[in-house]
Amino acid sequence: MSMPTNEVDARVTPLIGDITQWRRDIHQHPELEYDVHRTAALVADKLRSFGADDVVEGVGRTGVVGVIRGRASGSGLCVGLRADMDALPIHEATELPYASKEGGKMHACGHDGHTAMLLGAAQVLCETRQFDGTAVVIFQPAEELGAGGREMVNDGLMERFDIQRVYGMHNLPNMPVGQFGVRTGPIMAAADTLDITISGKGGHAAMPHLCVDTMLVAAEVISALQHIASRHINPLESVVVSITSVQGDNDSYNVIPQTVKLKGTVRTLLPAVQDAVELHLTNVINQTAKAYGASAEINYKRDYPATINHDEEALIAADAARAIVGESHVDDNIAPMMGAEDFSFMLNARPGAFIFVGNGESASLHHPQYNFNDDIIQFGSSYWIKLVEASMPL
Repeated sequence: MSMPTNEVDARVTPLIGDITQWRRDIHQHPELEYDVHRTAALVADKLRSFGADDVVEGVGRTGVVGVIRGRASGSGLCVGLRADMDALPIHEATELPYASKEGGKMHACGHDGHTAMLLGAAQVLCETRQFDGTAVVIFQPAEELGAGGREMVNDGLMERFDIQRVYGMHNLPNMPVGQFGVRTGPIMAAADTLDITISGKGGHAAMPHLCVDTMLVAAEVISALQHIASRHINPLESVVVSITSVQGDNDSYNVIPQTVKLKGTVRTLLPAVQDAVELHLTNVINQTAKAYGASAEINYKRDYPATINHDEEALIAADAARAIVGESHVDDNIAPMMGAEDFSFMLNARPGAFIFVGNGESASLHHPQYNFNDDIIQFGSSYWIKLVEASMPL
């Protein structure tokens, strides 16, 4: 594989040291969900020091929004750029000199890097303003848990700042440094949650014939649910059904539980498939439980929607990336991923696109040895600048 064309924005190069320092400072002080007060204050202070035209805190509870107006405003365009600020409840195992100082909290998904890269781009955009329109930089809390994207949208993000298009970016471990990946249509899955309570007749484990064995029913339900993907849904359409927790109402070797609770997740890329899976899943659980003389209570919750890129905006994103790294280093038909991303709420509110930037060889996201690769800062910040200036040219 050839190296990417080095069209990194020359205005970013002298800032890389500062951006790296910001990133590592955020990494040392990870915060969870909406409790991102230190990070949000750092972001707001930086934006004000850069000369942003407006800095608004507390959007979507603890989000920060910066408004940067270009040299001209004739286009009437306003483009939103989003980064996430929150960390994960994971104990870091990297032993880096800038490792987390907060026990049980870690930036294991690279949101520290996302925030720092967008701050670097914001500094250049504030200093140069080589565009016709308005750039709105969005720093979001609670992407991992809590649906901060939904909270910001519900707080009027798009209307309050007149955002017409919105873009997001995420690092991708084991995609080479200097590469980007994007696609039109679904790029990440919807994430639904599933709680099942199976009720039967408990009793002595040595006399199962006098019981309705809920643990047996639970096992049959788990097995039957796997047939949804293989026998109910078109094999060309993606679906994952995973049961991740099984818990009886006792912790004994010799008692068949009266109830068993299951937890799981359902991942789909298309809304029609999501509807079909929920219907089939409900029928399978109820009928399987009934066949064994048990009953089932189902709580199916639609959580994060699928992240679906809009066609025009995905092409704009791909072109901006090509301008940074060259044609051969942009995969504009990257395979969709079954992980979820709450940027989906913003894409449901406005046209836009979500893109991946390569993080190089790395532990996977959400792993205790994951580390954001500072070598990609130059590409991520340059992408944001190019996206703004190409979308709203002077």
